[in-house]
Amino acid sequence: MGYPETTDAFAVTDIKNWSDFTRKDLPLKKFDEHDVDIAIDACGVCASDVHTITGGWGEEIPLPLCVGHEVIGKVVKVGSKVKNVKVGDRAGVGAQIGADLTCDNCKADQENYCPNSVDTYGAKHTDGTVAQGGYSSHIRAHDYFTFKIPDGLDTNLAAPMLCAGLTTYSPLKRLGAGKGKKVAIVGLGGLGHFGVLWANALGAETYVISHSASKKDDALKLGAKDFILTNKEGWAEPWKFQFDIILNCADATDKFNLPDYFSTLKVNGYFHMVGFPDKPLPQIMAQAFAPNGCYMGASHIGNRPEMEEMLELAAKQNIKSWVETIDISEKGIKEAVTRVYNNDNVRFRFTLTGYDKIFGKRA
Repeated sequence: MGYPETTDAFAVTDIKNWSDFTRKDLPLKKFDEHDVDIAIDACGVCASDVHTITGGWGEEIPLPLCVGHEVIGKVVKVGSKVKNVKVGDRAGVGAQIGADLTCDNCKADQENYCPNSVDTYGAKHTDGTVAQGGYSSHIRAHDYFTFKIPDGLDTNLAAPMLCAGLTTYSPLKRLGAGKGKKVAIVGLGGLGHFGVLWANALGAETYVISHSASKKDDALKLGAKDFILTNKEGWAEPWKFQFDIILNCADATDKFNLPDYFSTLKVNGYFHMVGFPDKPLPQIMAQAFAPNGCYMGASHIGNRPEMEEMLELAAKQNIKSWVETIDISEKGIKEAVTRVYNNDNVRFRFTLTGYDKIFGKRA
């Protein structure tokens, strides 16, 4: 059938064979007055994509499913009430594609916590159509969740900012990262490298905590003041009561001795999680929070004002994510998701490119 009724997509059709993608037309939702259609030029490969298609988070997914929620391309169609972008603009879509925009959360700029939120892929639109992601020719999104990309940002480098970037920027901003604050980033990967970039850009004194000594050089190149290695007993002793915020970007928290990490926080400091493991967190006594009155929490992506602020900050300070590009195809996607799953020398994000080679010039 083809666009505008369908998107030409690479989709998973069997969870048991989660790295095998099949090219097929998948239906787009009915076009509405607030909708924006984007002909995709690039899409980041997020760990969330891999957790989803492997079933790692234990959620049933609708099949066939096209993942990908770090999307940038050219606007090719806008609804009658769209004002923030126009045909021909370069625009992006992150991990959220819809919300009711009428509830108390939405009215308070907390639309990422809307009870009627629509994820960019795998969720149902109000018309019953399953949302499909960015490993495809086109995406259709509500204009509130479509963002004009600043001219100073490279498409391939900016794409991962739309999920991984926002997921780390939002909690750092909300928890007060800035001048006079000390921030530690746990886990120097796709999320963690953004954590270092944003904490630095916001003016905080930034550190990296890792179990892998091989990450030290990269941490310092990204701007960390120091590198803290956790593979020896007593690693936390020299760092007690040091950090205002620990942003945990690792997905192996189930293996952590959490009281060690808590001990490095200042009084009333925050241990905040954005890396979500497949396995449950370790059991912990409530008393573990008492020695410094620390807090533990987590968050989900970010809101529209934070996305716009983050993109402008990246353009203004010439912040560049560390990206390896892979041309989109069955073979290319398989390589990308398999390497993410195996943590196979990913430094630190993949972006799928070469869309015109596969899908042709689109309008």
